[in-house]
Amino acid sequence: MTNKAPMSNDQTGVAAAKREYDLEERTARFGESIIGFAKQIPKNPVTLSLISQVVRAGTSIGANYCEVDEAATNKEFKHRISLCKRESKETKFQIRMIVAAEPQLKEQGRILWQEAKELTRIFASILRKK
Repeated sequence: MTNKAPMSNDQTGVAAAKREYDLEERTARFGESIIGFAKQIPKNPVTLSLISQVVRAGTSIGANYCEVDEAATNKEFKHRISLCKRESKETKFQIRMIVAAEPQLKEQGRILWQEAKELTRIFASILRKK
């Protein structure tokens, strides 16, 4: 028997370990974090389009991942995962541009950028294994 998550007798530990590997939940929480971040960005001619783009890219990661379970073929599965990867890479880029426009958001942006980077790596790994 192989375990994907560490075993624990403590229910909290089991729940935390399960969440760590639940990509659907992780991508949904990431999308929610992106929305919260976007609400904090001052609106001006430079940031308006960046806000729209980061929200679109950051929330579509989870939306596309939800479609992965419905993939009828391996080709469709790969396509959906590649969309997740592409959107997570775009999200990283948009966060970088937002921080360039609004440097006071650097710390929050760094945290979100790191999560987008980790998601990109996860999706790249999934693609390599399929």
